[in-house]
Amino acid sequence: MEESTETLVQNIFPHWNNAAEERKVVKMVAPMVRYSKLPFRMVCRKWGADLCFTPMIIAESFNRVQKARDQEFKTHSMDRPLIVQFATHDPIELAAAAFKVRDYAHGVDINCGCPQKWANEDKIGAWLSGQPEIVKDMVRKTRELTNVPVSIKIRLRKKFSETVDLLRSVEAAGVSYVTVHGRTLEERHKAPVHWDEIKLLKEIAKVPIVANGDINTPMDITQAVEKTGVDGVMCARGILANPGLFSGYEVCPLECITDYLEMSLMLGGHFVTHQHHMSYMMRGVSKADRKTFNQLRSMAGIIDFWKERGWWDRSLNINDSVLGKWDSSWNKWAQAPKPRLQLFEETFMKRISKGSDGRS
Repeated sequence: MEESTETLVQNIFPHWNNAAEERKVVKMVAPMVRYSKLPFRMVCRKWGADLCFTPMIIAESFNRVQKARDQEFKTHSMDRPLIVQFATHDPIELAAAAFKVRDYAHGVDINCGCPQKWANEDKIGAWLSGQPEIVKDMVRKTRELTNVPVSIKIRLRKKFSETVDLLRSVEAAGVSYVTVHGRTLEERHKAPVHWDEIKLLKEIAKVPIVANGDINTPMDITQAVEKTGVDGVMCARGILANPGLFSGYEVCPLECITDYLEMSLMLGGHFVTHQHHMSYMMRGVSKADRKTFNQLRSMAGIIDFWKERGWWDRSLNINDSVLGKWDSSWNKWAQAPKPRLQLFEETFMKRISKGSDGRS
């Protein structure tokens, strides 16, 4: 679905340039490896999420291997608005991946925040937060080649001036918005979030700024906005444990967990992933029930477990399901995607047949 950066920003952040008291804070579900897949995204949308991200996807694998595309990227006409996050340091790889998803998402995001050692060694993730020229080139070339809106998710640098340099570089390249995790690569989860630095970035930015880090409760959302004035908040661990977070729930409602079970049965996926998701959400369930649940070994076992406790009140008929009854009237983004092919695909295939540097 072709869309300009300006249109995307206007649709997702309609009031971002207004006075603080007039802005609506956009609530985002973070890209989480293995976890922010289609069933979970759909549940989060039902319970108040404004925007969802896919898990981080390695662009090179996505571009070259059909199996990787089938496993890593699944969506639905109601899975909107959607941002696909890619990891790469190569502008052509990012542009090629953006081209492939352009009819199924509203933009792509560059992972400049993953703190894992392997990501740093592969020159992706948080390593990129210290490489403003590389990130600028990726944003610029992807915009030029595909017209797909591009955002980035970063970590703070030890020197705040380096974070500002990165912001200025991507603004000049046409970035849509920037999500800031309020810690440095070295701090991981050990240190408090540097809300003061996020606030400074918001004050000088020419694009919307989204805060990320330690936002796990409804009060955390309120305080993050009060401390920084940001245009949006992005939640990871908090939303993983409680998809009802954006609707104001402190603990995940049982109905929300049942919604996830229903979505997983309708939309598919791996049993272990579904069990882990539901286990994370079951903080409000007794310790004995959680222990029994974690010992289950099939989706049929989970359904029986739910039925035995009187928690299952759903039909597996698609017309009676959450998806079948989904009220699409609120969702201006919902539309059936229509794939297109362009010359860019051929150009890209010639490029990778010669090697990433263009030589045979």
